[in-house]
Amino acid sequence: MNNIVTIGNKGKGVRSDCAVTLEMCETGGLQIQIESKVKAIFGNQIEALVKDMLNFYAIQNAVIIIEDSGALPFVMAARIEAAIKKLTGTEKDYLLPMLAQNNYKTSKDKNRFSRLYLPGNTPSLMINAGIHKPDGIILDLEDAVAPDKKYEASFLVRNALRNLDFYNAERMVRINQIPRGLDDLEFLIPHNVNLLLVPKCEGAHQINMLNERIEYLKGKFNVTCDIWLMPIIESALGVIKAFEIASAAPNVVALAIGLEDYTADLGVMRTKVATESFFARTQIVNACKATGIQAIDSVFSDVADLDGLRDNVRISKSLGFDGMGCIHPRQIKVIHESFAPEAAEIEKAKKIVNAFIEASEKGLGVVSLGTKMIDAPVVKRAQKTIDLSIKLGKLNQNWREEYVN
Repeated sequence: MNNIVTIGNKGKGVRSDCAVTLEMCETGGLQIQIESKVKAIFGNQIEALVKDMLNFYAIQNAVIIIEDSGALPFVMAARIEAAIKKLTGTEKDYLLPMLAQNNYKTSKDKNRFSRLYLPGNTPSLMINAGIHKPDGIILDLEDAVAPDKKYEASFLVRNALRNLDFYNAERMVRINQIPRGLDDLEFLIPHNVNLLLVPKCEGAHQINMLNERIEYLKGKFNVTCDIWLMPIIESALGVIKAFEIASAAPNVVALAIGLEDYTADLGVMRTKVATESFFARTQIVNACKATGIQAIDSVFSDVADLDGLRDNVRISKSLGFDGMGCIHPRQIKVIHESFAPEAAEIEKAKKIVNAFIEASEKGLGVVSLGTKMIDAPVVKRAQKTIDLSIKLGKLNQNWREEYVN
């Protein structure tokens, strides 16, 4: 069995992270080496954390080298714990206290215009992500993490859920593909994750398998809050089974489509005009609308082309999508502005809903606006626009009183 391991990241360009080299010894006590530009200021705190963790795991003889690049305590603790567990196999968890502001839940119908993907093993990209106000922050354990880094990333993501300020963004994690993703859950379920993204989903059996494990862990750790699921459709089979997946369980709140993997599965190039994915996207939207959940479009990969993003969002919205992924904070504002109801939409919705209310108050069975008859689906769509506008602060709760007067 190995008695030495290195965990974490170091080198040029690495920020807010550290590398931890741990060597287990039979004698010699504890030898702690700290290499850090801020050692003069934070050296004592770093050493105290190292000693506390080694004591927690009853390690009395070891050499540990901390190569620090500005890591926050929760990052350093994750790196040290991963190193210890990799060498000792212990099941004990060293947990820093949960931030009080992270004890919030999210609703099934929460706005999910934007969700920002962040690599689960790169703390520098996590730390200030919430200040950009995405609707959701995704800590990614799947494609954004190299295979040999997935183990250590699990500890970092777990600690981030406890100690990173998400600024009220929905706390999301993209787990690995089922069945490997089942192993990720013990790092997530007890730590107030709001939503799990399920990559490369191809059937209800995967959702059922996932929920069975979730329920077991909720019982084990006394977790009572809902944990929402967003399956990602990324293959031809997944597209065909979209309705089955969307209706697989009550905690499925949305379907997302991943167009990079989907077009690769088709053996075609992904283009900006997106004719190659039109069928898949409309299939996803229809499955979602049929089951009353949200439809989430794929990411727009050219982060420099904000005009292209804006056009893409408008098309996405016109197809019936309720949001989309993003891979850079600069995309968030464009996505929010483009998915939110426009002034003309709000004004039309106000007229329709007002006409419906007036007709109902008069006991009329027919609703009309000018010379046009209005049926129930039109009213329902208009009311949805009203509700969303109020939620976004674009419309006053008492809009009708002001409108009628």
